[in-house]
Amino acid sequence: MKEVHFFYVPDARNASELPDDEATHAVRVLRLQPGDEMMLMDGEGTFYRSRVTLAASHHCKYEIVETLPQERSWKGRLHLAIAPTKLMDRMEWMVEKATEVGFDELTFLDCQFSERRMVKVPRIDKIVVSAMKQSRKAYLPKVNEMTSFKKFIALHQEGRRYIAHCYEEVPRVNLFDQLRQTPVSDETIVMIGPEGDFSIDEVRMAVEAGFVSVDLGKSRLRTETAGLSAVMMMQLAQQ
Repeated sequence: MKEVHFFYVPDARNASELPDDEATHAVRVLRLQPGDEMMLMDGEGTFYRSRVTLAASHHCKYEIVETLPQERSWKGRLHLAIAPTKLMDRMEWMVEKATEVGFDELTFLDCQFSERRMVKVPRIDKIVVSAMKQSRKAYLPKVNEMTSFKKFIALHQEGRRYIAHCYEEVPRVNLFDQLRQTPVSDETIVMIGPEGDFSIDEVRMAVEAGFVSVDLGKSRLRTETAGLSAVMMMQLAQQ
């Protein structure tokens, strides 16, 4: 059976041509021809079985043959808020794998102990799109600009909210146990700190704002490992 290739096309229902970068890949790399079948994904929950109608040097037009609505395999929205690592390739790896697992939103945090205070969101968006296509996910995670810790706390006052940290003097419960024991809400947020953790003042500030103090198990994890673990726990607990 011939492999069907997936392409990300925002608003695919109302468009008739692949975006430039996708068209170049389809025509120059995959050498698709009129009549070939391909699958489009709009990032909003729908696949479209389509057929190529025109394949030129920088253009690939299509017609939709079948509309295929998809459902999330998890309940509610899963939101990871994480302080980026000093070495960005480690954070990019985490974003790719978290997208493959499945989540809805990513916010980068600027914390007291952060070693990186700038992130190139367009590059992260490209990684997310690539991982979405590779893993055949129907929903494209939203990637937010870096936000200060205090602002993030102030903006998120509802839903299930957790802050993971390593301070023994602040009582913690296990994240996965807590997720399984509490009703699913519209949004679940888990905050992960930078290398060296949140400051204890930040942890206390979050707890005072209603965030639940949690751990991710007995192991002490790197930032990117903690982020991926949090996404996996949210995913598994909310299926």
